[in-house]
Amino acid sequence: MQTDAPDRLLRITVVLQRTSLSRSTLYRKMAEGTFPKNIKISTRCAAWRESSIEDWLANPMFYDVKDRVAG
Repeated sequence: MQTDAPDRLLRITVVLQRTSLSRSTLYRKMAEGTFPKNIKISTRCAAWRESSIEDWLANPMFYDVKDRVAG
């Protein structure tokens, strides 16, 4: 029996709804390293791991990508 649910991938519309950020602010924060990086899932499609967004939501003021373990 598997106890851990797989990490869902969230598209940008869901991420923007959950975070209340504008699209430009989200991409600016990604460039600064203060928001989780997206994952390219096809040529013109990207998504974010739900767990990464939850980590950011838990402490948005002090989130730093460098503090997170890759993978």
